[in-house]
Amino acid sequence: MSIEVLDESGHGLDVQHLAQLSRFVMDRMRVHPMAELCIKAVDEATIAELNETWMEKEGPTDVLAFPMDELRPGLVDEEPEEGVLGDLVLCPDIAVKQGEAAGHGTLAEIELLTVHGILHLLGYDHYEPEEHKEMFGLQDELLAAWRAR
Repeated sequence: MSIEVLDESGHGLDVQHLAQLSRFVMDRMRVHPMAELCIKAVDEATIAELNETWMEKEGPTDVLAFPMDELRPGLVDEEPEEGVLGDLVLCPDIAVKQGEAAGHGTLAEIELLTVHGILHLLGYDHYEPEEHKEMFGLQDELLAAWRAR
């Protein structure tokens, strides 16, 4: 599994921690062991520009997911598909604010955004109430398993 984590945010993120979390989530979701993922942490100006260019939304956001090969979670009795999962762009500046507002701090928020982004790359969404329930339930399960290990 190729997981690349780049910190261009100036926050001094623990890139090894994010790579380990990503590997844990991808293993739990039965993503092919050779699947590729790139995570880039950027500042608010950079993510705002990406958000406007690609999502047609104004201003900065917390995480953007750019799927590549449309990989989906593997099934227990099937060999997962090999390919490029995609790219995640995180904004630690936004994570600081959201983590404080939620009362769980920056690291927990960055972990949440990483899991959330990987689920988006795997085809999960939260526009409809049922999708929201499924995605956020899975996100909570994955985070709880990560923290309990």
